Amino acid sequence: MTEIKLTSDELRLMSLFQSITSATARDCIVDDKMDRVIFVVNKGQMGLAIGKGGSTIKQLQNMVAKKIELVEFSDDPAEFIRNMLNADMINDVRISERGDGTKQAVVTVDPRKKGAVVGREGRNAEKARLLAKRYFQISNVLIVGPEQGNSSNRVNMNG
Repeated sequence: MTEIKLTSDELRLMSLFQSITSATARDCIVDDKMDRVIFVVNKGQMGLAIGKGGSTIKQLQNMVAKKIELVEFSDDPAEFIRNMLNADMINDVRISERGDGTKQAVVTVDPRKKGAVVGREGRNAEKARLLAKRYFQISNVLIVGPEQGNSSNRVNMNG
């Protein structure tokens, strides 16, 4: 796993997150492009971070004036990607190494749910690409329908 460097702003946000939610944040990414803050929380701490009826996360969102997104960490890259993209809508995640030595993840989803998995303006796909690269050196996340051959059905997020 690569060493993750945090800015003082990200460290401050992690400290705030932990004091408000009592959950442990492993990581924090300020994504100005999508106007959000992504927290990676330890396994099993999602409920604690969200709070009853989402109250804790709403309180935090109001304080930082940005959308807060949470991802539950996993040591398994496929499970981690599932956690980022809404596991209920994902059929399969395959991690493979390409000829040039780079790794890619192929996420298979039901074509009817693909838009929801990719997210508005590709925000979920972008989050998956960002975190997969940061934690597992996966340089590419492909979100595809089960009938792989249809190229119009691919969303390619190169990094």
